[in-house]
Amino acid sequence: MLAINTGDTAFIILCTALVALMTPGLALFYGGLVRSRDMLTIMMQNFISMGIVTLVWVLGGFSLAFGKDIAGLIGDFRYFAMIGIGMAPHPTYAPSIPFIMVFAYQMMFAIITPALITGAFAGRFRFSSYLWFIALWTLVVYIPVAHWIWGGGFLGKLGVIDFAGGIVVHTTAGFAALATAIFLGRRTLSPNDPPRPANIPLVAVGTGLLWFGWFGFNAGGAYAANQLAAYAFVNTAIAGGIAMVVWLFWSAIFEDKPSFSGVMVGGVAGLATITPTAGYIEPWAAIIVGALGATICYFAKGIQEKFKYDDALEVFRAHGIGGITGSLLVGFFAERVIDGVSGGWEQFFIQLLGVGVVAVYSFVVTWILMMVLHKPRVSPEQEREGLDKSEFGEEAYYFDKN
Repeated sequence: MLAINTGDTAFIILCTALVALMTPGLALFYGGLVRSRDMLTIMMQNFISMGIVTLVWVLGGFSLAFGKDIAGLIGDFRYFAMIGIGMAPHPTYAPSIPFIMVFAYQMMFAIITPALITGAFAGRFRFSSYLWFIALWTLVVYIPVAHWIWGGGFLGKLGVIDFAGGIVVHTTAGFAALATAIFLGRRTLSPNDPPRPANIPLVAVGTGLLWFGWFGFNAGGAYAANQLAAYAFVNTAIAGGIAMVVWLFWSAIFEDKPSFSGVMVGGVAGLATITPTAGYIEPWAAIIVGALGATICYFAKGIQEKFKYDDALEVFRAHGIGGITGSLLVGFFAERVIDGVSGGWEQFFIQLLGVGVVAVYSFVVTWILMMVLHKPRVSPEQEREGLDKSEFGEEAYYFDKN
C-alpha cells in the first residue's frame, strides 16, 4: 500500500508555489521589455492565463493529459472536473505525495506555457481573440503533447525523455511563437518611434522571479525531496549562471556594447536549455549545457534576421531553440546512475524524433488556430496608439502634466 511522505508533500507544495510565481514574473519580464503603451496589455495576457488555463485544466485538461492512455494520443475523461483526484498517492505519477498535488503542480506548467508565447506577438494581438487562442491552444497543443511524453503517450513509450519541459513547454511555446509571429506579420512601427523597452529594472525583477521559480520548475520534476531533486536544483543553478556569462561574452564581441536586457535574456535561455536535462546529467555537464545553450540561442538571432519575421521579444530564439538544444543534449550527457537513462547516439536520435514531431505539430496546429480566429490582429491605428488605451482604457504610467 502506498503511503504519503510528509517531507515529499511539503517539497512539492513549495515547488508548485515557486512555479506559480513564474507567471507573474514573466508578466514583469515581458512588461519591462515592450513599449510603455503596450505594457499593461502583455501583463494582462500573462495574468489572465492563470484564470483561463486553470478553467481548462479543471474541466478535463488534466484528465486528457494524465488520464488512461487512448491509442498513445490522449488521455480519457476519468478525472473530468477533478473526479477521482484525491489525497491518495498515484502509483505511476507520484507514489509518495497526494495525487491532487500532481494535478496542482502540472497545472502551473500548463498556465505558463501559453503565456510564454505572448512575447512573440507583443503589441499586435486583439485581447478578445487572445482569450480564445490560449484556451484552444492549451486544449489542442499543450495537453496532447504533455500526454505524449509525460502521460503515457506514444513518444514516452518510444523512449523520449523530458525532465521538466524542454519539449512539452519550451519547444511547443517556441514554435507556436514562431507561427504567430509569421502569421500576424511585422509590427506597425514609425521610424521616429522605435520599440524601446518600457522599464529595464522591471526586466531585472521579472528575471529574478523567473530564476527563483525555475528551481521549483526543475527540482519539482523529481516529485520527492531526494537526490534527484538535488541534482536538478544544482544543475539549474549552474547552467543559468554559466549561460549569462557566455551571453555577456558573445555580446561584448559582436555588439557595440553588451545590453543589460540582453544578458537577462541569456540567463533565461540557459535556464530553458537545462530544463529537459536537469534530472539526467552530472553537474559538470550542466556547465556545457549552459554554455552551449547560450551560444546557440545567441547566434540564433541570425534566423530572425534572415527570414525577417517579427518575434518581438525573441521567444522562439530563447525558448524554442533553447528547448530543442537541451532536449538533444540530454541524448549525449544523460547518466544512468542519476535517473536510469544512458546517453548515446540511440537516445540522441530518439530525442531528435520527439523534438521534430512536437515542433511540427505545434507550428502547424497553431497556424490553423490563427486562421480560425476572427481578426486576431488589431488595426494599425491601435498599434500606433498602443493597446493599453485601445483595449483597456488605461496607461501603465500617468505623468502630471501641470
